[in-house]
Amino acid sequence: MDKNQLTYHEQVKVDNTLRMREILKTMPGFARDYFRAIEPTTSTRTRISYAYDIRVFFQFLLEENPSLRGKEMTDITLDILDKIKPVDIEEYLEYLKVYQSEDGLKTNGERALKRKMVALRGFYAYYFKREMIKTNPTLLVDMPKIHDKAIVRLDTDETASLLDYIEHAGDSLSGQKKVYWEKTKRRDLALVTLLLGTGIRVSECVGLDIGDVDFKNNGIKVVRKGGNEMVVYFGDEVEKALRDYLEERCGITPVAGSENALFLSTQRKRIGVQAVENLVKKYARQITTTKKITPHKLRSTYGTSLYQETNDIYLVADVLGHKDVNTTKKHYAAMDDQRRRSAASAVHLREP
Repeated sequence: MDKNQLTYHEQVKVDNTLRMREILKTMPGFARDYFRAIEPTTSTRTRISYAYDIRVFFQFLLEENPSLRGKEMTDITLDILDKIKPVDIEEYLEYLKVYQSEDGLKTNGERALKRKMVALRGFYAYYFKREMIKTNPTLLVDMPKIHDKAIVRLDTDETASLLDYIEHAGDSLSGQKKVYWEKTKRRDLALVTLLLGTGIRVSECVGLDIGDVDFKNNGIKVVRKGGNEMVVYFGDEVEKALRDYLEERCGITPVAGSENALFLSTQRKRIGVQAVENLVKKYARQITTTKKITPHKLRSTYGTSLYQETNDIYLVADVLGHKDVNTTKKHYAAMDDQRRRSAASAVHLREP
């Protein structure tokens, strides 16, 4: 098939598959069996993430295991896994907190440590279940504890201020800055309004094609994590922002391969995840200096607002595309600001 005939998501899958093959060339040969086995149940993005995490484990072995000194990663054999003890896994977790990589000094917090441990457990489990190794030391080491953090999101007034700023920031600009703002204002307003009004992921947003927008039913077709398609519905504010942008979009000639893309960069290519993250951060810094607002925080803002308006955690889970409603409960049902704030005035220390 011609590359230009592939959809965005098909092209991402092809690119990730080729990238995965290159990563596997740097790893021990037996690792290919594991990644081939999990292919039917995982996305290419997930497998790449696992591969990077497991490669860090092999890097640790090369640096810390005396029997592997002077060897290459591809020299590691399966029997080495059988010689690893629980204390080695504990040392690995300690190593992960700060270590030197090809790209410089790396650090990992609680969530990253847990993710790398999950990847390693799955890797060991594959060979253990197939009796290719006799031990699984990863099961004898506790998973890193995750401490709950408050959900960062925009308050109602901050949401309004953010959209107002995007729409009117150019009023105080001049020269090239004003020209750039005029060029990107409708796109940025439509993009941020869509994220705030639907809660879709940034990866889902950049993958949207013009044909995925259905104004008859006010819905957009998104491809969720795992490849499932779903229609997410939007309200009047999102509709207006999209229509205004599409009116301008009709006058832009995209570069080859991006003809169907809904959101275009200033280079007339399909906008990327990093570009969306940068523009959200750029605008959000003008609204709040105490909150680090990213596209994912806009998703949290939508989820919080939807839960507070409907008190329906199952609806929130469905709209956000959470496979497990417990994930949604943990993030949204547990935090009810209005209820918590009422506690401040519920207890009187002195009689009025």
